[in-house]
Amino acid sequence: MPRPGYSAISSFSRVRILHLLQESPQRTISDLCEITGLHPNTVREHVQRLIDGGYVVPEVEKRTTRGRPRVLYSAADGVQDWSPIAARKARDAAERGDLMRRVMPWTDDHALENDAVHQLDALVEDLGDAGFDPVVDQHQLTVDLSPCPHAGTESGNRSVLCAVHLNLMDGVLAQARGPLRVEGMAPSCNPHDCVVHLTR
Repeated sequence: MPRPGYSAISSFSRVRILHLLQESPQRTISDLCEITGLHPNTVREHVQRLIDGGYVVPEVEKRTTRGRPRVLYSAADGVQDWSPIAARKARDAAERGDLMRRVMPWTDDHALENDAVHQLDALVEDLGDAGFDPVVDQHQLTVDLSPCPHAGTESGNRSVLCAVHLNLMDGVLAQARGPLRVEGMAPSCNPHDCVVHLTR
């Protein structure tokens, strides 16, 4: 069974912070400290790891009055909040995918157009970095994540993890620029049988 990787989202505290930013963007470090109860230095470190991973984007507040502008943080969704780091990761994944398909042409089943295939390249790499072992069906537009490496997580935290991962997957697809988006999880989804449906 794959183990969660040491990635930007390998810590539940970071997952929780990312969940807060996905639900309500443009939060400050103080906002996040107040909600999580974590020390400001800890929150700053977590947020920086999320920025470095391409999952969060900072923006300096535009002030019309005197005073030092605040830094506002939002989850990178590839639409309103765009991360240059995530965009670079998507480009690099597409290049590696193209190289693999040239070297091993039998891996390309020609089910999708290039921009959609490149989206899947980015998605597979991102999920792999997070400890998943995704199996993509280009014809059915599904991503099988079974078994989830986070299956042992407390059931109370599992809904947050699932929501964050679905939003991250959708953000990766959006950053990679193509027709595919996340539609949702299969109705029977559980930690040991997890299938995500994509849509055009």
